[in-house]
Amino acid sequence: MNKTIEIKTPAQAEKINLLASEAPYEVWLSTDTVMLDARSLLGLMALVGKRVHVVAEDNADPKWFAHLVDQMA
Repeated sequence: MNKTIEIKTPAQAEKINLLASEAPYEVWLSTDTVMLDARSLLGLMALVGKRVHVVAEDNADPKWFAHLVDQMA
């Protein structure tokens, strides 16, 4: 499952990192050219100012995933 968000600030990237670190599933961020673990703060900083797809495992609860992405946006 995936949803699209825009990472606008470094503070938002830090928040995404924290949320992904606490998530019960692996969470990934992808663009057209790269896919990285959302727990990688250094990688997240490279995505500031870009639209990304938030991706989770197929067995993730859809309600949980929607709530997680809403908190990230």
